[in-house]
Amino acid sequence: MGKVTWGFTSSIDGFIAGPGHDMSWMSAAEPLAEGTTERMAGAVAVIISGRAGYDAAKAQQDERDEMTSEAYGGAWSGTEFVLTHRPEEIDDDPNIIPLNCDIVEATRRAQEIAGDRDVQIISADIGRQALEHDLIDELQVFVAPVFLGDGVRIFDVPGGRRIDWELVEIYEDSPRSFGRRYRPKSR
Repeated sequence: MGKVTWGFTSSIDGFIAGPGHDMSWMSAAEPLAEGTTERMAGAVAVIISGRAGYDAAKAQQDERDEMTSEAYGGAWSGTEFVLTHRPEEIDDDPNIIPLNCDIVEATRRAQEIAGDRDVQIISADIGRQALEHDLIDELQVFVAPVFLGDGVRIFDVPGGRRIDWELVEIYEDSPRSFGRRYRPKSR
């Protein structure tokens, strides 16, 4: 079975999206080495995303560049689950599967589809929920050299519990992006 990963690029001050899920700041990110995006995308069979990010991407589709308009800049193909309490509002989009269930059920369904490939979470809130249930096998972290000051925080859980991570890999082919992979120390 593949891993359940939570992957993101963040600003130095800990945001994965600007206000209103704005992604224009990603232009400040350092370019990855040739083939890195495609290699990472090829490992992922299923993406689990959230409704707020989905709605923002639809609303901003004419404003987003090629890297932020589609997962992995368009290098990825597979199944995308969008977790929502109102699936009927988006069930006409043939590119996604809207689900009204908790992260445990969504992950179980995703792993059935993914087989030996990975399930990738691309939402701060859903990543937080997955951590609460110890579902995350790996973090994939990139850092863009920008302070956003506001937006969607990577992890914002007042009163939450501490989770320690151990370094698994430094993306040596893209050192300017600070790319790292971590796994929970408790596993």
